[in-house]
Amino acid sequence: TLFLSILPCLCLLNSFTVSSLTTKLASMSSCFSLVSFGSNYLRRSFISSGLSYQTIKIDSQTTIFFWAPNPNSKLSNKKPSLILLHGFGPSSIWQWRNQVKFLSTHFNLYIPDLIFFGNSTTTSSERSEVFQAVSMGKLLEKLGIEKYSVMGTSYGGFVAYNMARLFENRVEKVVIASSGINKILKDGVELLERAKVDKIEDLMLPKTPSQLMNLMELAIFKRPTYLPNFLLNDFITTLYSDNWKEKKELLMGLTFGFDDEVRVSPLSQVG
Repeated sequence: TLFLSILPCLCLLNSFTVSSLTTKLASMSSCFSLVSFGSNYLRRSFISSGLSYQTIKIDSQTTIFFWAPNPNSKLSNKKPSLILLHGFGPSSIWQWRNQVKFLSTHFNLYIPDLIFFGNSTTTSSERSEVFQAVSMGKLLEKLGIEKYSVMGTSYGGFVAYNMARLFENRVEKVVIASSGINKILKDGVELLERAKVDKIEDLMLPKTPSQLMNLMELAIFKRPTYLPNFLLNDFITTLYSDNWKEKKELLMGLTFGFDDEVRVSPLSQVG
């Protein structure tokens, strides 16, 4: 289920498969990044929804970058808080772009870049989804948010589940989407077989155009038949190259899916 996280990003790739992608544009790719241009557009869409990009050092080791209501907003105290946790892939702006405009009218949105995604980082050696959940809890405590709902997709769903488990007195509602929190070893083996790769990082952390196309074949139903390598390389360089080693460690650091035991238990429900 992790590859579902990058669907919005890959669908944007699909939108570029038009005749305007000419040889001339390819020759410009060394000095002009379509993906960086797209990132700037997405940032503006978040800003137009009343959000600003902020940062907090949650402890001596970890710094979190996140989108949150503009501190000068007078309306933020009148709405409930909703945390959006992205999946494995590009940073949060690429994964929540279709939801932010609508949800921001009903909720105070807090959209963090999980650790080693975007600009969020840590010097800790911890790499589990539980560590991500604890860190998100620290972030919200630093912000003074006592009650909130949390929604996570794919890898973000792993984090959302653990937040609901660890902070049950704070989390009011939880939504877990496209996230195999009950995954066992067999599920991972079957995914690698479908992808025709030996290692999960060869699927989830593409380094070559062929690897990215392989991921697209699994993640997109109506996928493009052709994308120029310069564009695929642009996506890889801009969105996948940073913190590659640490992201691989996150994949290896999951606390479930390494045997045939289901390690998830029902969340407590109140009222």
